[in-house]
Amino acid sequence: MEEQDVVKALAALAQSSRLQVFRALVVAGPSGMTPGTMADGLGVPAATLSFHLKELMHAGLVSQERVGRNLIYRAAFDRMSELLAYLTHHCCQGEGCAVPSDASCAC
Repeated sequence: MEEQDVVKALAALAQSSRLQVFRALVVAGPSGMTPGTMADGLGVPAATLSFHLKELMHAGLVSQERVGRNLIYRAAFDRMSELLAYLTHHCCQGEGCAVPSDASCAC
């Protein structure tokens, strides 16, 4: 992962509502969620949610798929794992630490 991509991802997550949206999608797992379900669960107006989803998609942290008449949003687990790997690379100056060597998500 390139540094500019890391900065973009962290900037997208550095806003409370976007962080809540992303965490909700992580919890939902590979099945994802519709915007209506997210808006209801998070108490976020649809227009605001749309803006936050766009920002998360621009950062590569969320994907969108049309299934019939519905849009399904999913957390981009591979991108999340790349971000975590970038942040933990060479942690603890090469000494053993609490971070597992494979910090990727199994989703």
